[in-house]
Amino acid sequence: MSKLHFTTKHANEATVQRKWYVVDGTNQTVGRMCAKIASVLRGKNKAYYTPHVDCGDFVIVINCEKVAFTGNKMEEKEYLTFSGYPGGLKGEAAKDLLKRRPEVVIERAVKGMLPKNRLGRKMYKKLFVYAGAEHPHTAQKPAALTFTKIK
Repeated sequence: MSKLHFTTKHANEATVQRKWYVVDGTNQTVGRMCAKIASVLRGKNKAYYTPHVDCGDFVIVINCEKVAFTGNKMEEKEYLTFSGYPGGLKGEAAKDLLKRRPEVVIERAVKGMLPKNRLGRKMYKKLFVYAGAEHPHTAQKPAALTFTKIK
């Protein structure tokens, strides 16, 4: 009786094939949408996912000013920044930040869901967020990435 030997194939930079996806943020819930985007950026949607290799795809988010929050988060959720000086903590409501800089809402949510190391910073660079319906990445021919809406 012979023993079977199985080997696990690990992805590396030479074997990873990256695709481009475009996500329409219109009426999407921020947290649910960003969780799925972070999963695609990490490469967890691929069969050859390897935790220590950046095997994720590029993601373009359009219409980020039209995203939705559940509950009272639009008024109550606060985005904090700290200058480093005493008394330098500033807060801004989600509805105000969504009016002023809508890209930041998506970027901060996705960045918080990625690993906090140099691999996570490399994955984060593959995210492109735009407020309007236009984006400059048409040459890459991005495929539409749709999520099922949960009510």
